[in-house]
Amino acid sequence: MTDFRLTRREFVKGCGAAAIVGTTGASLMFADPVDAAVNSYDTVVHLFLRGGIDGLNLVVPVSGVDRTFYEEARPSLKIDTSGAYGALPLTLSGGAGTGFGLHPSATGLRDLWNDGKMAIIHACGMATTVTRSHFDAQLYIDLGTPGKYGSPTGWMTRAWETRPNGTGTLPALGVSGTQPAGLMGAIDAMTMSSPGDFSLNTTAWSWQRTRSDSPSGLRGVSETVASLWNGQTGMEVNGRRADGALRLIGQQGYASLPATWPTGNFAQQLWTIAQTIRFNLGLRYATLDLGGWDTHEGQGTAGSGYHYYQNKIAELSQALAAFYAELNGTGEMARVTVVVQSEFGRRVRANANGGTDHGYGNPMLVLGGPVNGRRFYGTWPGLNPETLSPTFGDVPVTTDYRRVMSEILIRRMGNANLSQVFPGYTGYAPLGIMQGTDLAPKVEDSAVTATSIPSLVVPDASSPTRVTEQPTERAVPDWQRRGPVDRMLVRRER
Repeated sequence: MTDFRLTRREFVKGCGAAAIVGTTGASLMFADPVDAAVNSYDTVVHLFLRGGIDGLNLVVPVSGVDRTFYEEARPSLKIDTSGAYGALPLTLSGGAGTGFGLHPSATGLRDLWNDGKMAIIHACGMATTVTRSHFDAQLYIDLGTPGKYGSPTGWMTRAWETRPNGTGTLPALGVSGTQPAGLMGAIDAMTMSSPGDFSLNTTAWSWQRTRSDSPSGLRGVSETVASLWNGQTGMEVNGRRADGALRLIGQQGYASLPATWPTGNFAQQLWTIAQTIRFNLGLRYATLDLGGWDTHEGQGTAGSGYHYYQNKIAELSQALAAFYAELNGTGEMARVTVVVQSEFGRRVRANANGGTDHGYGNPMLVLGGPVNGRRFYGTWPGLNPETLSPTFGDVPVTTDYRRVMSEILIRRMGNANLSQVFPGYTGYAPLGIMQGTDLAPKVEDSAVTATSIPSLVVPDASSPTRVTEQPTERAVPDWQRRGPVDRMLVRRER
């Protein structure tokens, strides 16, 4: 057989492909075979529902005066209180009602609630910044700097870099086609859409690497390129890192989606995270998205009309329930916390097109083994139009999302460096959502530099007499303002 030789063009092409995965750190260059031991460390999974989920049709008022206000505001979008398509009641551990229920498609989440493994935080969001721009709100949350742009790192990057102890072969994972903004600047993180696609995509398939049925003497492109990363130039260093990342994933026993799981890309992404946790690679932070929540028209309701929303909620609920059951069966879930968050909620009042427009406060879900579940946390402001008038008819934010994330960092990750992870945030006090030990937050000068944006004045949700600053649109160039998040916003699906 003729020896395979790389031309200069093919070599450069291989380098370009490797550069895509070459942001991984040196710690990823070598890995042990799959290890299924129960992990001794915690993992935080951040699920971003991009597009602004309608929290009032996910967590539904089912009784009292708020039910009346809800029905008046949403005559064609309301979720019923009973019947085949009625809300699933949320009760406390003693059986007492809470006045709320879940969307009827969220049976998996309801079961986690009843098992005491899911908590809901009322009216959560960015308490210091009001914006109805998807791009701005998503970037603020990803960077952990509400109201400011320009941070060179994401909040998860800083959470890992300021850790008090611990190492890992694969400490951070973004399950995405592009690097998540929450992991911006991370040198130890890995980003991949799926393990099966994590390879050099060049030349014919049969030439990419040596296989069991390859002709005798064949040396695949992957093996050939890997042998070229021996120097100290930037390209060669990144090449070694990329090759290490490829070999790391290739050594693990990633399997196809189990028959007991729901199908679809979102379930597949959660399955990738579940397996990575089980491989005991030191995974501390993982992030993924579920988009398609921007329903300005034809949102529909359960059991009648356009069923888009109930299908999306079913997708969310079923996959999270499968993820929990998978890891709980082998003990890993005892140290896993899943945070479900959207950039903002929807307006209380339905619009003329049978949908809901961009709002403000929204429920935040936290589920997992360490969660003090089957409880609501935070302050529910109610749906009285007079109460909502200072926030232009939106549910206000009564709990800063950083307060929830800070409790997870302190009680589960042992990281009290809150001023580093969330620069400028000083309002932390534990809500009691998580099990664990409290630590005094460390107040230090932040190494993160962000760009303050000229502002407009809007009412503060917590007090009609106070004001906060509202970022002005297009105060910085689009390329800097939007960054990689621009590509993460998913078109409305039908």
